Amino acid sequence: MNLANWITISRILLIPVFVGLALYYGKSAAAGQPVEAYRIAAVAVFLAACVSDFVDGWVARHFNQQTRLGSRLDPIADKGLVLAALITLSTSWPEDHRFPLWFPVLVISKDVLSFGGACLIQYCVGNVIIRPHWTGKVCAVSLMVALSWAMLRLDWLPPIVPVVVASLFVVASGIAYIVDCARQIREGTPRAS
Repeated sequence: MNLANWITISRILLIPVFVGLALYYGKSAAAGQPVEAYRIAAVAVFLAACVSDFVDGWVARHFNQQTRLGSRLDPIADKGLVLAALITLSTSWPEDHRFPLWFPVLVISKDVLSFGGACLIQYCVGNVIIRPHWTGKVCAVSLMVALSWAMLRLDWLPPIVPVVVASLFVVASGIAYIVDCARQIREGTPRAS
């Protein structure tokens, strides 16, 4: 355990705090008396978790604290935060601040596809090599921006704009992972039966 891993674990622990605050806000809004303090607190927790994503990576690289544990915890924390926020905001927040149904379906489908590809590589070749790709990093940032945009209720651009931008990078990232999956299977040594 090192500082970078503790920061990642802290991000994981922030997920249920965020979900609880977001659900309380959604419930108060559904009752006709939205408690803005819940929304503001949910946004603050979400943004703190997003910032910690960059901080743990920086700490790991600059202080040589990259570990196998960290490389496994970081994607769990990232996916957990984004999916928890996406599902919570899509189901419990007021109608005018919800995402269109196709958006969470697209994001979740891409993650299921990525997991399925990893399982296929493991089955066919026996060794999965997860290579970060720039589209995945931009996808994660664009999803965090779209989620923050909805929670902050920014209106100088229509809320659909960050959703569409994030969607384009979700698709690009999914294509990059499919190409990498096919390459690993093609180049890998078949597993002995």
